[in-house]
Amino acid sequence: MLVDQYNRVIDYVRISVTDRCNLRCKYCVDGDFPFTSHEEVLRYEEIVRFVKICSGLGVTKIRLTGGEPLTRKGISFLLKEISSTEGISDVSLTTNGVLLGKKILELKEAGLKRVNISLDSLKRERFSEITRTDAYDEVLMGIEKAIYAGIRPIKINTVVIKGFNDDEILDFARLAKKWGLEVRFIEFMPFGDSALWDNSKIVPSREIEERIRAVYPLEPLSNTTRGPAKVYGIKGSEGSVGFISPISSHICSECNRIRLTSTGMIRPCLFSDTEYDVKELIRRNASDDEIRTFVKDVVKVKPENKHEMGQIRKCQRNLRNIGG
Repeated sequence: MLVDQYNRVIDYVRISVTDRCNLRCKYCVDGDFPFTSHEEVLRYEEIVRFVKICSGLGVTKIRLTGGEPLTRKGISFLLKEISSTEGISDVSLTTNGVLLGKKILELKEAGLKRVNISLDSLKRERFSEITRTDAYDEVLMGIEKAIYAGIRPIKINTVVIKGFNDDEILDFARLAKKWGLEVRFIEFMPFGDSALWDNSKIVPSREIEERIRAVYPLEPLSNTTRGPAKVYGIKGSEGSVGFISPISSHICSECNRIRLTSTGMIRPCLFSDTEYDVKELIRRNASDDEIRTFVKDVVKVKPENKHEMGQIRKCQRNLRNIGG
């Protein structure tokens, strides 16, 4: 079992398989868009080996992220290998949805259990403005095909930005109710080189929740995944809304995860730039015991909370490098 010095059990690893993406979202990247060379990115067999070692330490949940994970060739092979790993009971994916409709059946067959789809606007022109891409129809088709394929739950991740899309909060709640989805409203976070972020654009989760409650009756749901979202069902429907509050609230006490970047760095905390190079161990053919000890040591230095330096600060790397 992986337990940090604050007695949090770490049973969840988020793995970025690539920093490449088919969108150019304004809050993720600004200016040039350089990619990591293929030689620096972990190979699938290296990822599978890492997962097997982690499963022996009590990890049961894996989420594949990016960049956009569906842009990497052979992703279904990786899903199948991870799903068949002893001890891994939950394999999920975070995607922007552009390629999901084309690949959902092969992903489900490979063992995909759940999917999170990033979508920040239900208005076509606004979607194109923030993503710098005309792919709105493909994303909606991806959501619909995931529903028809029987993937459950389907979660929509929506970053709320004041003055940009906060007028769509009720539209997203309506979508959750109508389609039986879980829409998770995420406070705008400071990452990387994007010039878009500043404090004035944050809409606190409490305000988002109050706006929804004024129209839709909400009822608490148990959070069985121990994740960061505070989730409520929308009465009279299968839909739900969740609130992720990395800026306004302390969610760190519930953190049960570490991240593995596409370049093989273990990141104990999303809001810290401290990383630990496990790829170096893997590529010099270190033993499983050496890697196992390394992972344990990294977990032991996982910080208690993001506010431990007095205030949250902007991370120097953007989300496509870290993994969402």
